[in-house]
Amino acid sequence: MNHSLAALSILLLAASCGTSDNTKNEMPATAPARENPFTAESTLYLGAPDFSKIQNRDFSPAMEAGMKKQLDEVKAIADSKDAATFDNTIIALEKSGQELTRVSKVFFNLIASNTNDSLQVVNTDMAPKLAAHSDAINLDPKLFARVKSLYDTRDSLGLDSVSVRLVDRYYTRMVRAGALLNSADQKSLRALNEEESKLTTLFSENLLKEVNNAAVLVDDKAQLDGMTDAEIEAAATAAKEKGSEGKWLITLQNTTMQPVLAELKNRALRERIFTASTQRGMLGNATDQKATVSRLAQLRAQRAKLLGFPNYAAYSLDDQMAKTPDAAVKLLTGMVPAAVKNVKAEAAKLQAVIDKEKGGFTLAPWDWDFYAEKVRKAEYDLDESQIKPYFELDRVLHDGVFFAANQMYGISFKERKDLPVYRPEVRVFEVFDADSSTIGLIYADYYARDNKQGGAWMDSFQDQSGLLDEKPIVTQNVNIQKPADGQPALLSFDEVTTMFHEFGHALHGLLSKQKYPYFSGTNVPRDFVEFPSQFNENWASEPKVFANYAKNYKTGEAMPKALVDKIKKSGKFNQGFMTTEYLAAALLDLQWHMLPADAPLQDVPNFEKAALSNYGLDLPMVLPRYRTCYFSHIWGGGYAAGYYAYLWAEVLEADAFGWFKEHGGMTRDNGMHFRGTILSQGGSKDAGQLYRDFRGRDPEVGPLLEKRGLK
Repeated sequence: MNHSLAALSILLLAASCGTSDNTKNEMPATAPARENPFTAESTLYLGAPDFSKIQNRDFSPAMEAGMKKQLDEVKAIADSKDAATFDNTIIALEKSGQELTRVSKVFFNLIASNTNDSLQVVNTDMAPKLAAHSDAINLDPKLFARVKSLYDTRDSLGLDSVSVRLVDRYYTRMVRAGALLNSADQKSLRALNEEESKLTTLFSENLLKEVNNAAVLVDDKAQLDGMTDAEIEAAATAAKEKGSEGKWLITLQNTTMQPVLAELKNRALRERIFTASTQRGMLGNATDQKATVSRLAQLRAQRAKLLGFPNYAAYSLDDQMAKTPDAAVKLLTGMVPAAVKNVKAEAAKLQAVIDKEKGGFTLAPWDWDFYAEKVRKAEYDLDESQIKPYFELDRVLHDGVFFAANQMYGISFKERKDLPVYRPEVRVFEVFDADSSTIGLIYADYYARDNKQGGAWMDSFQDQSGLLDEKPIVTQNVNIQKPADGQPALLSFDEVTTMFHEFGHALHGLLSKQKYPYFSGTNVPRDFVEFPSQFNENWASEPKVFANYAKNYKTGEAMPKALVDKIKKSGKFNQGFMTTEYLAAALLDLQWHMLPADAPLQDVPNFEKAALSNYGLDLPMVLPRYRTCYFSHIWGGGYAAGYYAYLWAEVLEADAFGWFKEHGGMTRDNGMHFRGTILSQGGSKDAGQLYRDFRGRDPEVGPLLEKRGLK
């Protein structure tokens, strides 16, 4: 998931990269005093955020008050004269910081999805304060002494296995945060953490500006040949909104390749769009990211050294399923030869088409998608314009995503119009279990905006917890191009898959059944968190599900079998390219985070080229899915040294889907087994044990290689 998976943990307060903005209720400076809506729990259903009351000016004072209150709570725990017990220390920590969590969850969701200048100011101001607040808790020597005393005697406390794990995780978290360091090193660590918090915030703010600034304005409609009428109309609307009526604006996604490159016949415009995409953050302007990312890599390496690790990747992966950078690199590099072999064969096919058409040029990156689409049409008689009319957003949601969840887990959904939202297009759904009891709420925000970060992600306004008696309230964000008024939102099959993917994360949050907030939902290792989401993608192609939602938006007729067969047949098409661009990005991430603490600041373009060359991935026709300066996952999104996690989790999901096929496929019994062993468990067990509980053995890589056509 370019997904922010936890807005704030109660102890570490690790902010997600999302934000939001609500300006319609701003009050004049002379308005009478009013109670801050975050001071007390929301009185709305399940504690849903009351966006009818929340104003931009509420966030700073609420976060300041929340931090003070939590520090008071923690001080009371640390200063207690009573001997440390599980209840008066660990449970007390689990219950601390609820006011801060409440405001932070809303704030960071809004920062990601609906930001504005006022909120960006708050974000810049609060980032170092939140980092210092986290350090004040994690580095409190008296608090750590109490936690350590419980950790040292954890097996004799008479606790159940989940509670023992909770003690272990608190101790491990504090050690990883520097609790065992001497005072001088802790002082250095605090300074590094403060600087990193400022730079990650700066990166995210500049990235949003760069995406908007890099949008390509076209003043000749003829150059848009190949785009559909609806897409051209949407581009005209986007240009008009930016003050360029009579022109067309091509907005960018956060990836290197842009969807429109598959359609545009004008090669010069394709090159212009591709160049605008790949040069983001590297133009030497006010929002240039090169110095920021180079210093971030250095800061992280220095922090890792203080904590006893040779580099940041070693520090980060020590607490993940992979355990070591070598394990992650081995998985990735093991796929490089087959991927590169496939991509070169694919490139040869594309060049043959160019030559046959007497194009007179060598295949360039901006040509790839355009000619790949031609090859797909020729080999599979399939193009996007044929299939999009069968993938209307609302039908995909209700008859696809929701339908699959109902078939698997017995849950159902009802839209709520009575709960306030932060933008008119945001939708709220209540989720019910098979016995009609309420599970939680989903806030769905599907359309792209210029004040919304790129990509797609899941987060939460509230995590499930038996201890706090809270039901989950999750968010879903996708960046689908909003259609012109009166037009349907028609999706590509990639976008359909993205909706299923993000809903897999949502299910992980919604179906959590944990007592402790620490273990709720998606609070699992980063290389496990993508497992439920990638697993859920499989149901987009499940015949029973596909037939239920793939219907023509005009006629309601099901997609013809011949077209369905073409989609299936083309499933492994272009996998060499897609695998290679992913591997390049994942290995680039690891190379940045395997730098030692004494490495100098890097020249970003040269470092990037050398890193890719090191793995045989410096290919002229295939760039990384994310280049360094717009790689939001690793510099602002919590995936530092962790982008490999998507492939690691794909090993799990491909093997898990094999289990389903072996046991009768999509059945309620199979779904409930997955729900019981994976989705409900959160982080209450070691991730490897969770998988073994489900599968009966460790995962095998064979199903993934077969799935990608690389075996």
